[in-house]
Amino acid sequence: MKLEICCYSVESVMAAANGGADRVELCASAPEGGVTPSYATIEKSREVPGIGLYVIIRPRGGDFCYSPVEFDTMKRDIVMARELGADGIVTGLLLPGGNIDVERTSELVRMAGAMDVTFHRAFDMCADLMLALEDVYQTGIRRVLTSGGRNTAPEGLEILANLTAAAGDRLSIMAGSGVRATNLEALYLAGIREFHSSASATRPSPMQYRNPNIRMGKEGEVDEYTITMADEQLVSELRRRLDQLHSS
Repeated sequence: MKLEICCYSVESVMAAANGGADRVELCASAPEGGVTPSYATIEKSREVPGIGLYVIIRPRGGDFCYSPVEFDTMKRDIVMARELGADGIVTGLLLPGGNIDVERTSELVRMAGAMDVTFHRAFDMCADLMLALEDVYQTGIRRVLTSGGRNTAPEGLEILANLTAAAGDRLSIMAGSGVRATNLEALYLAGIREFHSSASATRPSPMQYRNPNIRMGKEGEVDEYTITMADEQLVSELRRRLDQLHSS
């Protein structure tokens, strides 16, 4: 029963650790679904005690079909993550036809060396999830973060159950997207034993002056005056519920 929290800041990593999470997926740029964080963010997050640190290796938002230049960037980011002491990486590449890019993903796995590797939700964008599961296994990766090809894990519950059965003891299916304390039992009964959640809450920006004539982000997509981060209490609730399920 593993709990992973998606974190976009060092403060979020601290909240995840204090709340009892097993590990974090460290990212930047929440509006894009997560891209590789900065050197300093990884370094500072590594200083937080008592929690596993997994770094997303994703050079940009959008699709998961990467150019040679982007692929080279990903390889260099893996080296950086390893040198900074990350426990694992979270990554994945797709081919234009909607299948796993087995060759290049396998190369990233080899570069990761002793670091653990999770295949992220690029998996959910594949044309055939059962075929994708076997392709991920061929890369050497033993964990898939997925919502069952749906927007949220509760929506993809039946597919998650089928993937878990197909994976057997070869791979771990980790449910992510829309995972909350209130739906952990249904996911648990579907066979899920690893859970990924943002467990996030918002707080207002401390800015008092707010220029009404300019925005830094796209209107309607980014609120510069709301800060979103992992919430220690929500993480604790997830941890308590998982422990209850495990002991029942």
